Amino acid sequence: MTDRSMIDRVGSFTSHETRNEVPTTFVGRFRRPLHCSIALLAAICTAPLVWSAPLKSGIDRAYMDETVRPQDDLFNYANGKWLKQTAIPADRAFYGTFVELREQADAALRNIIDGLAAQNSPPGSEPQKIRDLYASFMDEARLEQLDIQPLKAEFKRIDAMRTPQEFAHLLAHLYEIGSEPPFSLSVHQDNRNSTKYIVDLSQSGLGLPDRDYYLKDGEDGTYKRAREGYLAHIEKMLTFAGERNPSGKARDILELETKLAHAQWDKVANRDPIKTYNKVEIAKLAALSPGFHWSEYLKAARVSDKIDYLIVSQPSYLTELGKLTQSEPLDTWKTYFKWHLLSDYAPWLAKRYVDENFAFYDTALRGVPQMRPRWKRAVSAVESSLGEALGKLYVAKHFPPQNKARMQELVANLLKAYKQSIETLDWMSAPTKAEAQAKLAKFSTKIGYPDKWRDYSSLKIVKDDLVGNMQRAQVFEYQRQIDKLGKPIDRGEWLMTPQTINAYYNPEMNEIVFPAAILQPPYFDMTADDAANYGGIGAIIGHEISHGFDDQGSQYDGDGNLRDWWTKEDHDRFAAKTKALVAQYAAYEPVPGYHINGELTLGENIADNAGLAIAYKAYKLSASATQAPVIDGFTANQRFYVGWAQSWREKTRDKEAVRLITIDPHAPAKYRAIGAAINQDSFYEAFGVKQGDRLYLPPAKRTRIW
Repeated sequence: MTDRSMIDRVGSFTSHETRNEVPTTFVGRFRRPLHCSIALLAAICTAPLVWSAPLKSGIDRAYMDETVRPQDDLFNYANGKWLKQTAIPADRAFYGTFVELREQADAALRNIIDGLAAQNSPPGSEPQKIRDLYASFMDEARLEQLDIQPLKAEFKRIDAMRTPQEFAHLLAHLYEIGSEPPFSLSVHQDNRNSTKYIVDLSQSGLGLPDRDYYLKDGEDGTYKRAREGYLAHIEKMLTFAGERNPSGKARDILELETKLAHAQWDKVANRDPIKTYNKVEIAKLAALSPGFHWSEYLKAARVSDKIDYLIVSQPSYLTELGKLTQSEPLDTWKTYFKWHLLSDYAPWLAKRYVDENFAFYDTALRGVPQMRPRWKRAVSAVESSLGEALGKLYVAKHFPPQNKARMQELVANLLKAYKQSIETLDWMSAPTKAEAQAKLAKFSTKIGYPDKWRDYSSLKIVKDDLVGNMQRAQVFEYQRQIDKLGKPIDRGEWLMTPQTINAYYNPEMNEIVFPAAILQPPYFDMTADDAANYGGIGAIIGHEISHGFDDQGSQYDGDGNLRDWWTKEDHDRFAAKTKALVAQYAAYEPVPGYHINGELTLGENIADNAGLAIAYKAYKLSASATQAPVIDGFTANQRFYVGWAQSWREKTRDKEAVRLITIDPHAPAKYRAIGAAINQDSFYEAFGVKQGDRLYLPPAKRTRIW
């Protein structure tokens, strides 16, 4: 299953996700900061590439609207015809280059799984497990026959809860089987001692996307309508499950979640790794959150004999939660637990649960009119449960060894460009530059796929038991995570599967990671001129590296520890530059009444601006830039920036745009393309941008960090 909390911590280059589009690894319930960059891999080389045929420009003119001036709107200039001609598919909340690659990967994975159906795989083998899990998802008749029966035993266990001790045991159990409780338990490196695994407790347990959905109405009433729809959705689902008084119970659930939302920290506060690092001895948990039986919880979670302290991300939230466990009726908590179990397992139940779950979470909240085909959802279920087993087969078929060797060379060249850039910074002092170089020298790179594949031998998969399969997969991953405690750090672990269309930077490991599936066109085209490749994939590789030096990543040293290695003066100069970026992006209004949150998106905006600047410097260092020809009427600099803008080709439904503005640490695609370009002096040179043009910023107002 997917460990969503880890992905949230580390970040995502494109974090457009929904509960019905399960990400590809169990990285969500076990968290820490990963900065993901979905298009990262194959474009940067400081040596020229030699071709036997004339090079293409790397620009798709069929997508461009050349009636738009790039000086006024680079995004629509590069993508305008595509935007006018392309409809978002009925089963998608957004559509663009990332989705196109995801569709290709899904088709490839389906072909692999279909091929396994014809094989006589031994019982207990990975091919058998992949084949039978997929088959269990596709067996709709069996799911209709079972209806709510697979959850009955868990409902009975919830109803039987009577004592505070049983409350603690139940909370630990539900989290282990994949139901989100009011707080989550994750295992990751101690941010003050990166050689040690530790347990982290953090807020969770809301059914709506974010606390703002409970506490605000929204400029156009979006959040208010979401609450009304959520209430009706809960009532309908509880009715399906045979619960008495579903209307009253739905109101109780919404009231309880609203109280939880009031106590929770907002997403901006949760971006601060210092504020969210709160070391608490086990014996002092009771004082922090009185009324909750922590000793019983930790025993039931099977971690009490492995730790003597843990990290509490939001201490004030746990304090308020402790009060709520005492003040709220036990029956309300029972209903809340049953509701979240039902909601979390809805995609794996009978059709009426699947349809209603989709109607609210995808149609009402995201504006998606049509569900993805069942086979695609089945592929996602296999990926989330047996991701590396499926990835092993994907790599063998779609990622030859020479591709990995090529990428190692390319990423090394980008790191070299960063090394040179650090020495030229006018805002960073010599002592801080020395520390930055030391951190850069310790960067590790993972490309394509793991050196050691995950062992799924203990995971049992049964062909006619979808709910049981998904539950056992949750338990398998939970056990894998807590088994890390007390052991050396596994530096070979991957937090994404090879077939994932994404990539990430993990500050605790000080590593950049590029899965195999992203290493392909349109982000890198072996038959194209270097300039467009540097502007596309090169900028995104630079994005990933720069996360090590953004407002979050810069607080970690080269060993992955939270340590302040900056001088005070450098902090002040950096803060001034980032303050300007906050203001720049906060001025953008993608949906009327909904401005980008400049503070929430700051880290990704820093990475976009830095990645683009470094990619341009890297291109200029390459021999291919010395005599770059004009191709298709574009100079090399123009190809660089059009390549950058075309890499962000995307359309998003308005409801989804509002949801992402609320929760996503990334700016919408259009503003990523434009926002970074207008801070680059070379953009002005490429297109002759001058005062009076819509994208013109006076030199003194351009934010230059790298």
